[in-house]
Amino acid sequence: MEKVLKKLAVFASGRGTNFENIARHVKKKKIRAEIGLLFSDNPQAPALEKAKQYKINTLVLPPKNYPSKEAFEKELVRILKDRKIDYVILAGYMRILGPDLIRAFPQRIVNIHPALLPAFKGAHAIRDAYDYGARVTGVTVHFVDEEVDHGPIILQKAVEIKRRYSLERLEKKVHRAEYDLYPRAIRLLVSGKLKVVARKVLFFR
Repeated sequence: MEKVLKKLAVFASGRGTNFENIARHVKKKKIRAEIGLLFSDNPQAPALEKAKQYKINTLVLPPKNYPSKEAFEKELVRILKDRKIDYVILAGYMRILGPDLIRAFPQRIVNIHPALLPAFKGAHAIRDAYDYGARVTGVTVHFVDEEVDHGPIILQKAVEIKRRYSLERLEKKVHRAEYDLYPRAIRLLVSGKLKVVARKVLFFR
């Protein structure tokens, strides 16, 4: 009997480069899962066009159409549940998730952050590491909890900041690390071989 594939919903607000990379890995069966939905809060997001190219269903819900964040996320949770989504993958989604959404998918929402958490949290992590004069930064894939850039860490990858690097070159190096690390983390996630114990993510064969 063929194993039922886990169903992913990818959230993206912008270009969708991480989404496209994930979709490519799924199409090549390097990630044994199905992308059931590309969700965006931005009707103009280029990620939506990329989803159409991969024949992936899309959903757009502009938050401004709802009376509150709670109402917006309640509707989003309803749709995700109706479509039997197993995991939510944040890929350049530019909104902080509220508690209702996080509690609906406990330890089933993951994010990628362009720094080695807990260092350089926030929206400008690459620039912050560069301006600080750090010698090493990197990428973190982590579960999402109710604090920003805080949840249990699944995988990390270091990126050296060489003295001759411009900010633009560092950004390219970090994004390249993202494209390598995120599919690896998602493969582990859908395999069911992860368990969180006291903030530590344990791996089982």
